[in-house]
Amino acid sequence: MAAPNPDATSAYDLPTLQFYSEEAPDYVSSAPGGASRHLAGFLDLLVPGSTILELGCGGGRDAEAMLIAGFVVEATDGVPEMAKKAQARIGQPVRVLRFDQLDASATYDAIWANASLLHVPRSSLPKVIKRIFRALRPGGFHFASFKGGRQEGRDRFGRYFNYLSQAELEALYCTSVGWEMIAIGEYMGGGYEGGQGPWLSITVRKPKEDRIRC
Repeated sequence: MAAPNPDATSAYDLPTLQFYSEEAPDYVSSAPGGASRHLAGFLDLLVPGSTILELGCGGGRDAEAMLIAGFVVEATDGVPEMAKKAQARIGQPVRVLRFDQLDASATYDAIWANASLLHVPRSSLPKVIKRIFRALRPGGFHFASFKGGRQEGRDRFGRYFNYLSQAELEALYCTSVGWEMIAIGEYMGGGYEGGQGPWLSITVRKPKEDRIRC
């Protein structure tokens, strides 16, 4: 197996970005038609018309669903080719943004990161989570999903995954900054490579006041 990440100080993995750049048409066309399974429940937590930042929007299916539901959505992706696909689908600009480029402060009511932070090298995840926390307004919600596992590695396409266990994921969020835990769990799901495997989801909230970490 190739080295998990050639530059452990980076918040992204170059071969993974190159995969999505080269495979954008096939990746988008093979994606499920509907919104992600956790999206409806996440939107139920929000005030109607809330401003949502999506990190790693892919082809734009979730951004489209959020817009249809009446939310203000800023969709982003780290790969220009994917951003163009999403922009064509949702009919509004999609910003090219890597996770380490997120530099907002108290700007969003919610940050949605479905199947995107799973590509962040483990050593860089705490820094990225702190950027997400800072970008949220007090009381704002954040969702992320990850492929389950116990050791970082690559799939057959050469994509890097951090492959966290549920205990590792909970510890990661609870020791990074002062999140309020809403929900964390494991489920079975698929992916671009086919088949079924373990996935993890986490929903947290930035408290309106300073509190003890989850």
